[in-house]
Amino acid sequence: MNNVRVGIVGIGVIGTAHAYTIYENNATGLSLSALCDIDTKCIERLKGEFKDVPVFTDYKKMIKSGLIDAVIIATPHYLHPVIAEFAFKNKLHVLSEKPICVYTLSMKKAFKAHKKSGKLYATMLNQRTNKLFMLAKEMVDRGDIGSLIKNRYVITNWYRTQEYYDSGNWRGTWRGEGGGVLTNQAPHNLDIWQYICGMPVSLKAQCFEGKYHSIEVEDEAIIYAQYENGATGEFITSTGIQNGVNSFEIQGDKGKITIEKGKLILEKDGQATSFDDEEYNGHLNILKNFANAILHGEKLIAPASESVNQVIISNGAYLSSWKNQQIDINFSEKEYYRFLKKKIAGSKPKEKQNNEDLHTKEYKRKWTTNW
Repeated sequence: MNNVRVGIVGIGVIGTAHAYTIYENNATGLSLSALCDIDTKCIERLKGEFKDVPVFTDYKKMIKSGLIDAVIIATPHYLHPVIAEFAFKNKLHVLSEKPICVYTLSMKKAFKAHKKSGKLYATMLNQRTNKLFMLAKEMVDRGDIGSLIKNRYVITNWYRTQEYYDSGNWRGTWRGEGGGVLTNQAPHNLDIWQYICGMPVSLKAQCFEGKYHSIEVEDEAIIYAQYENGATGEFITSTGIQNGVNSFEIQGDKGKITIEKGKLILEKDGQATSFDDEEYNGHLNILKNFANAILHGEKLIAPASESVNQVIISNGAYLSSWKNQQIDINFSEKEYYRFLKKKIAGSKPKEKQNNEDLHTKEYKRKWTTNW
């Protein structure tokens, strides 16, 4: 096999971006072989823009068509593990958009099918390819700053307008998204947090639903974490602050790492060393890695087995906020799902009020690290 034949399910904002990247031969090792969406207007657009690519309205038919070796899942969140399970049962590799799932209990069948299939299961957690985050992880893993004692990650530059939430009838709802900033905007950051600092053993969170916007879900969240070695951490994020920041501080008993405004500063032994960020295309990096993993056995940058960790943290944060208590990281998945189902049951449908321009440079800019 010289090229991996790829089919994409869900051709909205990000699905379209992936389609063009592969269609224009920018992702070496991947070829665009099928597209799938249920929206009739989208179907017509696809037929015009990707004239030689078969288009489906049923993902099951696309997966069973024999036209593809792998599927990229870019649908609404709840469908991610459902489509992955079906793909694995039909012996296809899977690359899922974030979050890999809305609630961890929904991953049971997908992981079981994945294990039986022998195929690869990757996720589009593209900020793992950012130079500064990779460098920070190397430093922490090597023990450059000693044992971790405290961290603080503030990501309040995920600003969204009310028009953004009004642009889709699924946005800002428990039924449509399954969560707010922790589920939609900040999964990348939650992943980076645990990728570098490790998983906490317990957490206490406050999730503020509709604080800045007329939405059902949270648009601000604060998570306080405790780690096995006694270290503590904070994670703060919001979509309601116009002049927010992206700042990550990692304190060890022998030094400190600060990542902010496109720089990493290592403070150790009375000296400060600075490293600058580099321009990167995280989505393309993950796509190339996916191809190389299939074709040449390259290690996946963001395997599903690790990607579920950020969902565990977000689920735990919601449960902690709803119960107003500290939560052990090994909380009951069934209890969380019972709470979520109540939220979904009370979720109110809304009409789409305006059309967002999904292909503007301004919108696409939000896909990379925004300092």
